[in-house]
Amino acid sequence: MSLVDRIRLFHPPELSALRPFLIQGRRLGWILPGFAERLAKFPAVFEVGADAVRLKDRYDSDESRSDAVAGVVEALAHEGVLPKLRHERYAVARSFYDKPLMGLERSAVPSFGTLAYGVHLNGHVGEGRDMKMWIGRRSRHKATGPLKLDHIVAGGQPLGLSLAENLVKECGEEAAMSPDLARRSRPVGFVSYLIQNYEGIRNDVLFCYDIALPADFRPVNTDGEIEEFYLWPIAQVIETLATTDEFKFNVGLVIIDFLVRHGLIAPDDPSYPELILNLRIRDHFGDGV
Repeated sequence: MSLVDRIRLFHPPELSALRPFLIQGRRLGWILPGFAERLAKFPAVFEVGADAVRLKDRYDSDESRSDAVAGVVEALAHEGVLPKLRHERYAVARSFYDKPLMGLERSAVPSFGTLAYGVHLNGHVGEGRDMKMWIGRRSRHKATGPLKLDHIVAGGQPLGLSLAENLVKECGEEAAMSPDLARRSRPVGFVSYLIQNYEGIRNDVLFCYDIALPADFRPVNTDGEIEEFYLWPIAQVIETLATTDEFKFNVGLVIIDFLVRHGLIAPDDPSYPELILNLRIRDHFGDGV
């Protein structure tokens, strides 16, 4: 493997093989054919055709849509078709900046292929080639990427919280970071991808943050989602990312973005253009983020 190989994992699926998920005639996600057939068993809620899966127009408010789909999701989770419920809803909209048309149970988001968002924090000590980065090892009980390496703080973006509020919350839960320290984090952009994996369709935008941490800071996990933290030299982070699959799949994308921004991957590196061009995609609704 190499950093280029790592980023090439983020190639989009063949969209012609998927069915658009439509609400009020607007495309909000992508659904695999097998899951579409499962949804066809709920004709009161979905109209499933060969060309698309449509939420019935009689659901004309975000609340009615959310409740109708929640009933289907709960039934499918009970059957084992969908993962265990997380009891957390994500916004469903064409863009992060649009009013959500509904809220969707987090564990069902990849099955509907709707846009999902997260916050990822690069916590580092020092600068340049001598810097170190805090790395977390995910809990063995996590539904996604158990025991994989992760950032010091990262989390999905639930409905009803701002990005800043969510970051402060996650910093407290995952690393026992005080709100004052967490607010020193700097927003530095985003990475995005559209891929198919074992979960379904991951259509994600990850908002990235950097924080320069004091040398004496020691993260402590409080929510049981991280088993252990390591403070690694940046060279060890790069080597591990380039030669193993130890990192959770999307964490590598955020770290590559960090390495580019901090000059640790230089423009004279032959892989530089491909890395830059594949850090983010224009989403397939044509709306940008």
